[in-house]
Amino acid sequence: QVQLVESGGGLVQPGGSLRLSCLVSGNIFGIYRMGWYRQHRGIQRDFVGEITNEGNTDYGDSVRGRFTISRDHDKSTVDLQMNSLEPEDTAVYYCNLRTSYYSFWGQGTQVTVSA
Repeated sequence: QVQLVESGGGLVQPGGSLRLSCLVSGNIFGIYRMGWYRQHRGIQRDFVGEITNEGNTDYGDSVRGRFTISRDHDKSTVDLQMNSLEPEDTAVYYCNLRTSYYSFWGQGTQVTVSA
């Protein structure tokens, strides 16, 4: 069973930074991608960014240039560095691992950008 645990969320002022971390555990087979999504309101989780096995990254238009996804294999984590945060970035951020057949989600961590 794959388990994803997010951490690092909190309250930050506009223009500030936060670093989220996703701890990955369990048996993982084959090709998979690690990603971050966020849910601002409603039921839809919006794409933030992802990183592939090859190390290639992709970002949503609203965060490109401000957010950076990275992997730390020694710590078994996938991190999301968030800079120049805006109130619109306020959301619950979820870590995601997807394979060809399955998609796994963490419990989410709250990020609030407010003065």
